[in-house]
Amino acid sequence: MSPRTMTSLIALVVAIFLGAQSVYIITEIERAVLLRFGKVVNPDVSTGLHFKWPFVDQVRRFDSRILTLEARAERFLTVEKKSTQVDSYAKWRIVDVTRYYTATSGDQERAERLLSQRINEGLRNEFATRSLQEVVSGERDQLMIDLRARLNQIAVETMGVEVIDVRVKKIDLPDEVSEQVYKRMSAEREREAKEHRAIGNEQAEIIRAEADRQRVVIEANAYSQAEKTSW
Repeated sequence: MSPRTMTSLIALVVAIFLGAQSVYIITEIERAVLLRFGKVVNPDVSTGLHFKWPFVDQVRRFDSRILTLEARAERFLTVEKKSTQVDSYAKWRIVDVTRYYTATSGDQERAERLLSQRINEGLRNEFATRSLQEVVSGERDQLMIDLRARLNQIAVETMGVEVIDVRVKKIDLPDEVSEQVYKRMSAEREREAKEHRAIGNEQAEIIRAEADRQRVVIEANAYSQAEKTSW
């Protein structure tokens, strides 16, 4: 191979390499920022084909889909100082790419650690203002709504992420607390059963009284008809 041919081949390889380094594609499930010498020059690169300066520009890509954060189970106290072990999860996504990159350096694990801390803090505050009965029954949905609203006020401004949903998967109670809750629930169910039985007995009396009245009327009519027929 001649020197000229070798030079041409090397130049072609370099050109292909530089061309490959100059082109990038952002898909529909990605968000990205373009950095130049480490500084953000495009805070939210649009979907499609783009060009950049080789070795000067750097593209950082992030998942734009809704992600799931499985929070570690934590112990919280209710307003009565009752201990609860709470297992929760959250759905979140990136809405401000620049803030997300600035707050987390684009590290999803770091973002989830920060978000998990805020979720645990929010749950602790919400549990501290509610009774045990409220957090294990009807108040739980409202608790989640309030928590999500408060989290979004902080998460969007500080991390560039939106919390789509927060849910408590399981609440474990200490044995003594579980026994108290069981007794309270049992008493409530017994009270409801008594109310239903009382209503049922009242309706049964009404039905029996009506049946007796109708029997008397039928017998009287039958007797009257019999009297007329005998004449």
